[in-house]
Amino acid sequence: MIRIKIWSDFACPYCHIGERRLENAIKQLGLQNDVEIEYKAYELDPYSNREVTSKTPERFAKKYGLTLEEALDRVEEISSLGRELGIDFRYKDSQYSNTFDAHRLMKLAEDLYDRETVARLNENLFSAYFTKGLVLANPEVLRNVGKESGLKEIDIDDVLVTESYAPQVREDEKEASLLGVRGVPFMIFNGEFAIPGALSQEGFVSALERAMKRQSNDSGEKAHKCGPEGCEI
Repeated sequence: MIRIKIWSDFACPYCHIGERRLENAIKQLGLQNDVEIEYKAYELDPYSNREVTSKTPERFAKKYGLTLEEALDRVEEISSLGRELGIDFRYKDSQYSNTFDAHRLMKLAEDLYDRETVARLNENLFSAYFTKGLVLANPEVLRNVGKESGLKEIDIDDVLVTESYAPQVREDEKEASLLGVRGVPFMIFNGEFAIPGALSQEGFVSALERAMKRQSNDSGEKAHKCGPEGCEI
């Protein structure tokens, strides 16, 4: 069994792209029953507002010192990477807000539900943000996404009206800090070697093959990632 820990944030485009590439690599090698994924919480901006304060292109322009036209081009470049994977990627329409409660919902799923439900919730949270343009800090959005993913409403509400699973989210983030994680996605294969960023599908195939052979990562491939200072563009 190959065990992979993945630190990611639902507002991180390269996390969505990287996880889909990893998924495709797993299928390419026929390892669907031989890979166990543990999702780890990582907030790109723990201090972000619960309310949407700016549109993504404008936020990009301000953050990276770009004109609005340049920012739109960069956002579109990232979206095109997602669309190449069959994702209806609409990054320019995303609504940036706090993702802490979304991570708490994931911790609930990992605690009480099976792997298929956890994976479905993970995918649906990314889809809510990057395809549907929904606000992940909105309790009603999280309630609907949770129910669509197979979570019981009573379990969802127990999270949304309390601080349940907050310690588990903070523990994931503390672990990331101790590991020196400065960007996501960040993946650890079998506790032996790390992949800091979104490799190509071929890169993930190589990583999986190395995990099967218990070899370390020395591919040297550049991998895209997002960190507190922003995404590599």
